[in-house]
Formats: sequence, structure tokens, C-alpha cells
Amino acid sequence: MNQRADHNGDTSQPESARLTLGRMGPVGDTLAAFEGREIQVFGGIPGEEVEARIVRNRRRRKRLVSAVVTDVLRPSPHRIAPPCPLFGPCTGCQWQHIDYSHQLQLKRQNVEDELRRYASLEAVDVPPTVPSPDTFNYRNHARLMVRQRGTLGFVNRTTLRFVAVNDCKIMDPWINDAIASLQGNSQETTQMSIRYGVGTGDWLIQPTMHSVDIPLASGQTHYRERLLDRTFRVASPSFFQVNTRQTEQMVELVRSRLQLSGDELLVDAFAGVGTFSVLLAPYVRRVIAIEESVAAVRDATVNGAGIEGLELVEAKTEDVLMTLPETPDALILDPPRSGCHPDVLKAIVDRPPGRIAYVSCEPETLARDLDVLVRGGLVLESVEPIDMFPQTYHVECVATLSGTA
Repeated sequence: MNQRADHNGDTSQPESARLTLGRMGPVGDTLAAFEGREIQVFGGIPGEEVEARIVRNRRRRKRLVSAVVTDVLRPSPHRIAPPCPLFGPCTGCQWQHIDYSHQLQLKRQNVEDELRRYASLEAVDVPPTVPSPDTFNYRNHARLMVRQRGTLGFVNRTTLRFVAVNDCKIMDPWINDAIASLQGNSQETTQMSIRYGVGTGDWLIQPTMHSVDIPLASGQTHYRERLLDRTFRVASPSFFQVNTRQTEQMVELVRSRLQLSGDELLVDAFAGVGTFSVLLAPYVRRVIAIEESVAAVRDATVNGAGIEGLELVEAKTEDVLMTLPETPDALILDPPRSGCHPDVLKAIVDRPPGRIAYVSCEPETLARDLDVLVRGGLVLESVEPIDMFPQTYHVECVATLSGTA
């Protein structure tokens, strides 16, 4: 281990260590043994031998330790040169140094590993990850920090250092042009959100900016996006998938797995702005969309205008499923990263729908919830990874279950 001169301030102490990298960890870093413990190493690939800079965060009571690869001594055959010059200082992308086909394999492995933690899920087959149509320039939403002199950028999650960004390789080109227009002119705020309608050309920039040097309108309450020939209104607080083209593929996958015949009662739980409800309504008899966000329900009301058989319920999913007068033929679950409330799972076990599509962006909580449902009597048919977030460790999944009724 070497001691080096420190230019990082008081948040870290520079050291270097030779490390052999093991499996991928929970946030997309490889894991390695160091000082008798397992630490996270940014910029590695399983099986590599590397020289890494050790980062000790002394501002935290337990002095968290991590590392960043500085030199690759025995490279993986899947290693490539990251196209972004900010890869490393900016931790928004974790896997630009890994060829895309291997990223898909690692995401599949991540899903398999989480499922194998539960005896009830050990036999589930996980197919190859569905690739994204775009591996770069796919994001329709940027959340930026603003620092001195109105500079826009991101914060490194390990060192907490601010990194100025003029061009983000995973953002839609329009968003990068917008960042260039706002760069150095945004002293009025400390945070900024830029959302862009890939299918409409519409945009939303928050907060409202007053500088005469900014050529773009800002302060919009909502913007519009187009999916599968349907236009959706999305308010500033409302959730919407960040990968527009891949979202279309996911909707089609959900429709296929639910095996809709046209005569079903479909319940769309955690419905958001009504993406699934609106796009699948033509394929069923009736849709009940459940959403607790006031802003999202307002959006869904606009998005579903004129669709017969679509009912919006503004409430928590756990409060509605228990009291539905009719057991749904099909159910979509698309909860936040934290997964489903226990009462949601209990309601499903007590009154199992014919078919369920569980959409999740967090394999850990997905596996936890699937274990409850399977032990409760439902049959898990498949768990299919979908790459909504190329160049990062994040992975979306669609799990398909059938009820026992």
C-alpha cells in the first residue's frame, strides 16, 4: 500500500492498493477484500486485478471505505474505453467501461442473484436482458446541481465533489443543448430539472429562470410526451420513465404477458400518469387505475380523457385492493423502488387475480415481494430483465404471475 499526497480535502485520505475484484455489488461497483473487509470498487469488472485509490470518508462515524480503479493490471475481456471524459469523476454512469453485451449479462446475473436468495424462487428461469434501442443519449430527464457562477453539473456519490457537466453522454441531445444554454447563467437556483418530450419536442425546465441570458422558456408546470401514438401530459412532480423508446417495448411486453382478450377487468396499481392504463385500455373491458399522487392523477385524467371504461381512483393501493367489489382478471403492479406495502401483497394473496404483471426497478424488493406472493399460492411464470438504463447498474424487470382461482 502506498501513501500519496492528498489533494482531496478533509473527506478522504489517499492510499493505493492492489486488489483482485470479485462479484458486482449493490450499486454497480465490484467488491474486493481490503483490510479484512469487503469494499466497493468503482470502475472495475469482476475477475480483474487492479491498482485502486482507497477513499476513506472521515465525515461519517463508521468511516466508510471504498475505492476507485486507477490502473488495470489484468483487464477483463469485456473492458472498453469509456466514451465520456467525465467517467469516474462523475458517478452517474457506473458501467461505461464495460461492453454493452456484458452489461446485459451482468444485469441478468443481478436479477438471478436476488431471486436465489429465496428458496421459493430458486427454480425461476431468467431470460437474457432485453436490450435498449439506444445505449447512449436515451434519457429524457436530467436532475442537475448548480454551483458558483451558475455552473450546472452532478455530485460524485463517493467523494461528494461537484463535477461540472457540459455534455452528458446518456442524455438526449436536446437536453445537452439546453445545459449549454443554461451553463453559467443559472445563479438563481441551486438545483435544476430538465425534461424533454422525445416524441413531441416539448420540454419542462424547473424552476422558473429570469435571466435575460437564458434563451429557453422555463417554469412550465408540465410537458407532453408521446408513447405508441398516444400523447401524455406529465406534470413537474409526476413520475415518468426516463427511456421513452424502451418504455414502449416494456408496455408491449406487459400486454403480451397479461394475455389480454378484451373482456378483462384490469387494475393498474401505482398507475402514475396512466401510462399502462391508457395504452392497454383498448385491449380490455374496463380499467381501474389507482394512484395516490394528486399531480399524477390530474395528469392521468387528461391523458385518459375520452377513453370509455377507464376509472381513476386517487388513493393508496393498499386501501383500494382490499375493498374492490370485483376480483380483477389482470393486475399491473408498478410500485416505487421500495416495493409493495404488505397490505397490497396480502390483498393479492387473499383474492388472487387471474394474471399479474409486476414491473420493478429494484430486483431486491421485487424478489422480496415475489417470495411473499409465491408462498401465498400464486405461480411465478417468469422474471424478465429490461434495460431501461444503459451504462448504469440499474435494471427494470417484468415478473409475470398467475393466480390460483
